[in-house]
Amino acid sequence: MSKLIYIAEDEKNIRHLVQSFLQKEGYKVEAFENGDLLYSAFNLEPCDLVILDIVMPGSSGLMICTKLREISKVPIIMLTAKDTDEDYISGISLGSDDYFTKPVNPVQLVMRVKALFRRISMELNSADDVDNREDIRFSDLMVYTNKMITYCKNVELVLTNTEYRFLVYLLDNKSRAVPRDELFSKIWGYDCEIETRAIDDTVKRLRRKLATVESSVSIDTVRGFGFRISAKDVLV
Repeated sequence: MSKLIYIAEDEKNIRHLVQSFLQKEGYKVEAFENGDLLYSAFNLEPCDLVILDIVMPGSSGLMICTKLREISKVPIIMLTAKDTDEDYISGISLGSDDYFTKPVNPVQLVMRVKALFRRISMELNSADDVDNREDIRFSDLMVYTNKMITYCKNVELVLTNTEYRFLVYLLDNKSRAVPRDELFSKIWGYDCEIETRAIDDTVKRLRRKLATVESSVSIDTVRGFGFRISAKDVLV
């Protein structure tokens, strides 16, 4: 069965361009001129993925993202003409899965959509293994894998799904530096480093959250290669 995708974009040309490219890839696509119409349709028939423009008449894409996250874990890609850290962080913090800056490159956007669906498929295939996983302790971090909850010094770290997967993958591979292309493949489902700040912004947010609770754990950049997790009191 074809995946159903909803698009909310007030610019008609962009809306039709994105819809056309996705339909050529075999997806069923419904396009709306604002987020409120998309949200109403979602309540009647949930879709498999949502693409939201941030600036639209009526409710903004960020507002619609918040409302969708209250009722669903549907993958969300944000579109915006603004390319600022504030916009990116706002969208990701509210629960979007990826971010795409205009002008829209429809080929790149289709790659992002395919990558998100691959990631979801990987997660479903590995879901049966979650109950069999051991909890992870590393320095002052404690990860309860069956509940997908992380604590630092008995304080819960509120992590997005992507932040949690990223952290656990680094912990699972704590004995080595993990290359960027491996992280793109395993966490985001990308076959290659397509244009995205996903890894760097995920690392920034995780570092900020770890610093807030004064954790001894750090995520170190291995220049030109990738990232390694370490802790002051742990010898790997």
